[in-house]
Amino acid sequence: MALRLTVIGTGYLGATHAACMAELGHEVLGVDVDPGKVAALSAGRVPFHEPGLAELLGRHTGSGRLRFTTSYEEAAAFGRVHFVCVGTPQRKDTDSGAADMTYVDAAVEALAAHVGPGALVVGKSTVPVGTARRLAGRLPAGAELAWNPEFLREGFAVRDTLRPDRLVLGVESETAETILREVYAAVIEAGTPVVTADFPTAELVKTAANAFLATKISFVNAMAEVCEAAGGDVSVLARALGHDERIGARFLRAGVGFGGGCLPKDIRAFAARADELGTGESLAFLREVDAINLRRRERVLDLARELCGGSLAGKRVAVLGAAFKPDSDDIRDSPALEVAARVHLEGAEVTVFDPEAMDNARKAYPVLGYAVSAKDAMRGADVVLHLTEWQEFRDLDPAELARSTVRPRIVDGRGALDEKRWTAAGWSFHALGRTRKPALPNEERQ
Repeated sequence: MALRLTVIGTGYLGATHAACMAELGHEVLGVDVDPGKVAALSAGRVPFHEPGLAELLGRHTGSGRLRFTTSYEEAAAFGRVHFVCVGTPQRKDTDSGAADMTYVDAAVEALAAHVGPGALVVGKSTVPVGTARRLAGRLPAGAELAWNPEFLREGFAVRDTLRPDRLVLGVESETAETILREVYAAVIEAGTPVVTADFPTAELVKTAANAFLATKISFVNAMAEVCEAAGGDVSVLARALGHDERIGARFLRAGVGFGGGCLPKDIRAFAARADELGTGESLAFLREVDAINLRRRERVLDLARELCGGSLAGKRVAVLGAAFKPDSDDIRDSPALEVAARVHLEGAEVTVFDPEAMDNARKAYPVLGYAVSAKDAMRGADVVLHLTEWQEFRDLDPAELARSTVRPRIVDGRGALDEKRWTAAGWSFHALGRTRKPALPNEERQ
């Protein structure tokens, strides 16, 4: 059954959700306060890189099934179901790491001024637990709130929306659950599990999932630190751990760590909210997870300095990668760009290349140099830093590239390159958790 839906906020989450809801057969109206963004989306132009999204957007704006507006009044009149998909960045006025709820509050208040009885406002943004209960009290009599957290991975967002691994419905009435099941009828019929929960649990599912993922990534990076000190190989260690079905192999690759607009700010906001609830000790470990993650960036800098004789001043450094992950142009909290910027501050000549994130990187870091290809970036380099694991970088020919560098030395900050292939081509190859420091016997340390 086709419904008329609105999607409030047309950033990464909102634009993807709107296009995918149209793909499921619904009539969709996207709402944003930015006229420029509305105009671009209305013309079928996606303002960011996400595989498959441009095709969906073009198809459904062309058919008229998907439209965009700046008017909340029009949105309230258009449909009964309103998805709130605005951002919750980290607050800048405090060191607590708490989430900034300005955009969510503003969106709900704007809707509340126009919706009437029977309206269902559905939150999808990642929010501190307790937000849904607070916002429900701001809606007019007869309107209802639900919470339906998103679990999108950049680079896979279309697939994750149309074929999610689960749907979480935070509802307080059978009516709200029935409506959401109608919205996702095709997804549910395809076999997607549905978890019905109360508001706090629905909110916690997303933050807990991100906290667990961040912990797993930082765990293997902590093991990388130990391997470097003890002379072990974290890639072999991770492979052995991954065979344990209780642990699993996914996200057990040591490297420069996580970034982006979700994991870093979400784990900080989760810990901050736990402090507010008086349960700060329960999530105190997340601060160490964050610290481990940031230490890995420092380790890449250490390796680069060591390979350049102790100083980066005057050296040419190639950085492969700018986006925080492949298949994305998102540079928010990108480990690659933070490392590149710090190398520049130490006096090196830095040249960056990324298949999709060059425009965003140039705007954010205009002091860095940029190349038209990976080969161009590596030409004349004293050391190469591989910091975003694009398939394009894995497919590079190390033998050809060795001839264009000053010294063929590479730090694989993602643990994704074939070490044997690169060393066979004459490269000095270094990877986090595999660059060994001989361990001293206990008696020698005393």
